Amino acid sequence: MNDDLPLCVAFDCDGVLADSVSSWKTLHDHFGTDSGELLAQYMAGEFSDAEFMSKDIALWKSKIPKIHRDDIFRAYSGCKLMKGAKEIVAELQEAGVYVAIVSAGVDLYVQSIAAMLKADDWIANGFEFDEDGWLLDEGVLRVPSKEKDVTIKRLIELIDCPPERLICVGDSSMDLSMIIPKCKFIGFNPTRDSAKEAFANAGVTVVPSNDLADLRQHLGLK
Repeated sequence: MNDDLPLCVAFDCDGVLADSVSSWKTLHDHFGTDSGELLAQYMAGEFSDAEFMSKDIALWKSKIPKIHRDDIFRAYSGCKLMKGAKEIVAELQEAGVYVAIVSAGVDLYVQSIAAMLKADDWIANGFEFDEDGWLLDEGVLRVPSKEKDVTIKRLIELIDCPPERLICVGDSSMDLSMIIPKCKFIGFNPTRDSAKEAFANAGVTVVPSNDLADLRQHLGLK
């Protein structure tokens, strides 16, 4: 394998591999709810990731008291891949690079994106359902939005990848938490002003494009 290439590329999902702002926002749009106030409170540190998920679920259930797993799948039926996603993942894998998805989004959605792209591994947050498929009140926390580095460290330890051979790719300010010492971070297609400002302040490489092919040179691909 070419030493100029990373051993692993860890992608965020929403807004990077998937052409959607947020898999959580997609559900709010589907159920007719608005999480803007909750998000502001979460960003201000007023409650934890687990509490944020349970508050989101409670908001949906205030509109529709019983939500089935099939309703969640239906909400995601119109979502699609980011331009160039299949090609860039395939090219990386052909070059021997391990491709992972590390997302604080919804597992039912991230799993479908990972399957379409044939990613080597993925992890995301999610939901619990009863035996009949009805949504329960608590979420499943696997990837804290502001502490993605914990997951990243576990990932590279699992695949024996030195941090200097790791590249992380994200689109939001919270994705900067993917960064661990010696790794490289690329800001891809930041659309929020908060992300643009955070990336500028962090001094990371930014690719202002919605075509993942524009990442090639930054990933060591010829």
